Amino acid sequence: MTSLGARVVLAASNTARKLGQALDAAGKSMEVVKHRDRLVPSTRFVAVDGVSPTVSPLAAFVAPSASVIGDVTLGQNSSVWYGATVRGDVHKITIGENTIVGDRAVIHVAKIQGDFPSVIGDNVTIGPGAIVHAATLEDNAVVGPSAQVLDGAVVGKNAVVGPGAVVTPGTKVKEGEYWLGSPAKMVRKVTAEELQAATETAADVLELARMHAVECDKDLEQLTKDEEAYEDATTRDPEYWQPGQAKDLEDVLGQGSPGLIFDSVLTNPEEGLKFNQAKKKKAAAAAQESTTRPSFWIRLSSKSPFWITSWYRAFFQSGRFVSTTPPNLSIFAVNLPAAMKRLS
Repeated sequence: MTSLGARVVLAASNTARKLGQALDAAGKSMEVVKHRDRLVPSTRFVAVDGVSPTVSPLAAFVAPSASVIGDVTLGQNSSVWYGATVRGDVHKITIGENTIVGDRAVIHVAKIQGDFPSVIGDNVTIGPGAIVHAATLEDNAVVGPSAQVLDGAVVGKNAVVGPGAVVTPGTKVKEGEYWLGSPAKMVRKVTAEELQAATETAADVLELARMHAVECDKDLEQLTKDEEAYEDATTRDPEYWQPGQAKDLEDVLGQGSPGLIFDSVLTNPEEGLKFNQAKKKKAAAAAQESTTRPSFWIRLSSKSPFWITSWYRAFFQSGRFVSTTPPNLSIFAVNLPAAMKRLS
C-alpha cells in the first residue's frame, strides 16, 4: 500500500501534466500558421540516395558551415571553407589533392541539360564566391573570386580565370592563359610570378586550414580548458612558477605545486620572505651600478650658463669634483646620479 505522501505527489503530477497539455492545446488553437520546432541536423556531410561523400582522412579542413553532399570525393590536403557547397546529387564531383574551395564557393553538376560531372584536379584554387558548374579544372588552375565556370567548360593547366569572369558553357581555356570579362576572353599569358604567387598562397592556405581544423574539432571541455589557460597566463605573476616550466617545484602546504592561490605571503610566509629578499638584492645591485658608472668631465668658466654654474656650486659643496685649474676655469669629474639626487 502506497503512502499518503506518494499519492499526493502522484496526484499533483497528473494535475500538472493535464494543465500543461491544456495550455499547449490552447496555444495551438491560436496559431495562424502551424509550426513545429525541429532539431536541424548538420549539413556538413550529407548522403543522397544512399551515397555519402568520400573524404580523405588526410583532408586538411572541411568547415562546420560547409556542405559536402552526395557523390563527392575529396583528396588529401584539400580544404572546403566556410559557407561553401559541394553538391554531387545528380552526378559525381571529384576534387584532387591540395585543392582549395574558398568561402561561399559553389561546385555543382549537370544531368538534366547535358550530362557533365565536375572534375577538379590537384593544386587548384577556387576563390571565394566562385561557381564551378559541371566543369573541369585541370591541375594548378586558378578560378578567381566570384568567377563562374559553366557547363562543359574546361580550364587547362596553370590557367587563370580572373575575378568576376564568366567562362561560358563548352569553352576551352588553354594551358597557361589568363581570361577576363563576361563572357570571358583571353587577355594574356600567365606570368611566372603569378604562378609562383599561386603556389605560395596555396601553401599558406594549407597551413591555415590545418589550424582551423584543430580549433573547430575542439569540444566544450577543451574550449573551457583553453579559456582557463588564457586567463591564467594573463593574470599569473612572472615571479611565480609557470606551467610551461620543465622542472616541477616542491609541494607547498600539501596543495601541489605553487600557484596563484597557495604560493602567497599569507599561506606561505617563507616564500614571501624570499620574494622580498630578491627585490632588495635587485635594488642594491641597481644602486651599486649607479655609483660605479664612469664619471664625465665638465669645463666651467666665468661665462658658463646659469644651470652649469648651479651644478658647479652643488658639487663644490659636496666635494664631488677634482680641480686642475684656477677657480675661474675648473675642470672636474661629475658623478651624474649623485648630482641629480643632490640637486633634487
